[in-house]
Amino acid sequence: MTSLGAYGSNSWELLVSVDHQNEEKQKEFTLQVTGDLHIGGVMLKLVEQIEMTQDWSDYALWWEQKKCWLLKTHWTLDKCGVQADAKLLFTTQHKMLRLRLPNMKTVRLKVSFSSVVFKAVSDICKILNIRRSEELSLLKQSEDAIRKKKKKDKNNKEPVTEDILNLCNSPVSSGLSASPGLYSKTMTPTYDPISGTPASSTITWFSDSPLTEQNCNILAFSHPICSPETLAEMYQPRTLADKARLNAGWLDSSRSLMEQGILEDDQLLLRFKYYTFFDLNPKYDAVRINQIYEQARWAILLEEVDCTEEEMLIFAALQYHISKLSSSSETQNFPVESEVDEIEAALSNLEVALEGGKTSNILEDITDIPKLADYLRLVRPRKLSIKSIKPYWFVFKDTSVSYFKNTESSHGEPIEKLNLKGCEVVPDVNVAAKKFGIKLLIPVADGMNELYLRCENENQYARWMAACVLASKGKTMADSSYRPEVHKILSFLKMKNWTMSPQAVSDPENVDMKPECFVSLRYTKKYKSKQLAARILEAHQNVSQMSLVEAKMRFIQAWQSLPEFGLSYYIVRFKGSKKDDVLGVSYNRLIRIDIATGDPITTWRFSNMKQWNVNWEIRQVAIEFDQNVSIAFTCLSADCKSIHEYIGGYIFLSTRSKDHNETLDEELFHKLTGGQE
Repeated sequence: MTSLGAYGSNSWELLVSVDHQNEEKQKEFTLQVTGDLHIGGVMLKLVEQIEMTQDWSDYALWWEQKKCWLLKTHWTLDKCGVQADAKLLFTTQHKMLRLRLPNMKTVRLKVSFSSVVFKAVSDICKILNIRRSEELSLLKQSEDAIRKKKKKDKNNKEPVTEDILNLCNSPVSSGLSASPGLYSKTMTPTYDPISGTPASSTITWFSDSPLTEQNCNILAFSHPICSPETLAEMYQPRTLADKARLNAGWLDSSRSLMEQGILEDDQLLLRFKYYTFFDLNPKYDAVRINQIYEQARWAILLEEVDCTEEEMLIFAALQYHISKLSSSSETQNFPVESEVDEIEAALSNLEVALEGGKTSNILEDITDIPKLADYLRLVRPRKLSIKSIKPYWFVFKDTSVSYFKNTESSHGEPIEKLNLKGCEVVPDVNVAAKKFGIKLLIPVADGMNELYLRCENENQYARWMAACVLASKGKTMADSSYRPEVHKILSFLKMKNWTMSPQAVSDPENVDMKPECFVSLRYTKKYKSKQLAARILEAHQNVSQMSLVEAKMRFIQAWQSLPEFGLSYYIVRFKGSKKDDVLGVSYNRLIRIDIATGDPITTWRFSNMKQWNVNWEIRQVAIEFDQNVSIAFTCLSADCKSIHEYIGGYIFLSTRSKDHNETLDEELFHKLTGGQE
């Protein structure tokens, strides 16, 4: 029997497996260690015992039972809690991962499996040249989508080979993060703000990057639209519960990929998680704008967000226009160095960035005072009788709207004064039928008070709608965002207002278009192909003069104007309730929604939030608002950490400022989203 003195009384055996590619070499090693040996010493002992000459700098120890990395090399085994029964794996920190981008293209690149997801996404975005990485995250595909894909693969007689863009030579391949200098104002790749192609002055940037000119085209341009058959085979959420299940797959930003069970060469979705697109600038954001456009396009086509038939035709016309411009030879050719004066170019870029298009004199007739007064019709829905529609004299001041019997009585007490702060504002518009309505859902003690305002024309609607939208956020018409909001509403209405001109194509058969590729399945079932093509071409007249980048920006703006835009759904059970509800999380509010009818029940604004916390033992989220309002709920469709991260993430994003340049306070993000489990 070996005496204890041979190894020392406190030493013990530690089993470590080594993840290397040499099949002829040993892969399991037993080390004789003591509890006061630090992690760095363990790795040194191991490398000496392996007797293989290779670069081990990217290797680290992974503790399989505890599902955690041992990255603090100065910590001892005792401090880490590692004992003789531990199974450790000595493996690379950077591994291959397949990412499906919003444009449905798959890229394969090396990613850090030991960094927290927030940092890993930041590195991925640097490789792909997407600014503002904090808006994106990684998502596991829903089980329903995976089942549908398996069924499709089973029905296919020929095996489907996926077209994967390999970016293996990325800056992180060697275990080094991408250069932070990549995003300095002088080094950022710039793009033509009209066509979205890389400007010739920065073409040289692509020679040192895995994003070659060709790869840049794949990411920055919209490619041939998929066939209607492909669209039919993709998973489409039918109910609110289905939409809620899509959000169950978000990875925890405060933990690493390996800790969350992601394996080498797995496929994840890279998506914009937070719908607050900060500082979109065509000069720097060709890839980012295109990927946002693609995410919006698929959300419309797969009916993840609802829109009217009129709106669907606008989206179809913009898609048709973008696909035409993207496939034209002029767009794909890289531009020569422009001789335009730099200051003029900068002003032009700023104009497109702020407004998504050309300037207009449309706002000249709007007086810059925080008050509106006009005759509108008030509609109150009645449950048991016909709804009442009456004209009243309305006065909008600050964040409240009051109405009177007529102009003369406006100096006295109003019939009713409605405070719109925290209300839901939904457009109720049909341009063809000259219907310009505003649906207001105003929070009251027992739910939401529903009423409609009917306007006479586009200009009146745009002014009042913009005032209502701002008031719901607690802002007045004196706010600088009022005029751009009016302009955005009017430009969207203008796109909807089309009439067939003599120059328009009279015979859709002569046009090379597959209309089924531009609308959701609901409309392909409702209309014949010829009818759809004719209506899309009608709508196309109003957008046919737009440049490629402007059309994408308009598409994004139109998507943002939809009532359901930016809502992420979760199935929850509120404290004291006996039935499940849906909770919608947006950039500025939470909405409690009836799971059966889809009607909003109550809205709570983040601006009124005093504090929120999570009871990790019972997985319950508790939130306190002003005026002694408090709510608590458990999440049924995902882990409560997911909602907690959404709320904290949106609050974090609201702190961003252009003055801060590109630097992010990562510590603040984790403080707001990490939780204390």
